[in-house]
Amino acid sequence: MADMGAFREAVVAWAAGAPGGRARELAARLPVRAAVLLEGPSDVAAVGALAASRGRNLAAEGVCVLSMGGAMSVGRFARLLGPSGLGLRLTGLCDEAERGYYARGLERANAEEPNAARPHAAQPNPTQQRFFVCAVDLEDELIRALGVTRVEELVRAQGDLRALQTFLRQPAQRGRASQQQLRRFLSTKKGRKIHYGRVLAEALDPDRIPAPLDGLLTSL
Repeated sequence: MADMGAFREAVVAWAAGAPGGRARELAARLPVRAAVLLEGPSDVAAVGALAASRGRNLAAEGVCVLSMGGAMSVGRFARLLGPSGLGLRLTGLCDEAERGYYARGLERANAEEPNAARPHAAQPNPTQQRFFVCAVDLEDELIRALGVTRVEELVRAQGDLRALQTFLRQPAQRGRASQQQLRRFLSTKKGRKIHYGRVLAEALDPDRIPAPLDGLLTSL
């Protein structure tokens, strides 16, 4: 049976230059109604964990949450998935520095004509083509929401306290605020940002959800 993971893989392959037939077939069979365009896998981990904490199964709701491998790819994915492609509703989450890529990519995709092969596909209203911006990046939003002390507790619980202590002794970390140090620490080892994207999101209190994440999930 087709699943959202297979659709996600087909879309990524399509964006990389493969034929789009498989993605179109799966989109119709599942069916898919919306796509959340994220910069990287750590964002996917955080969004998935927060949705699960709210009792939501986005895949079952017809929402594809995918990593584009960088914000500069948003225009390409938006063309394939938006009005000129599969006719899905598009939204996303990005860092402040990447706001321009998202704004231009989604605006251009929304300005294109709907795909003639799917004349009855629901066409997103421009007001629904929203995306949500983290003040610096997602890790910064999560650390601020949880507080430095709570994040350090989570790092200890995950068995990474010694690694953090070693990192903090580096000369480059002297004089940096604790929040900046933790944010940098999460990026110092392959896979750590992905792991802590899930861990930090799962630890959030319901009334302390960062506004961009809360807005994204509420909009779906």
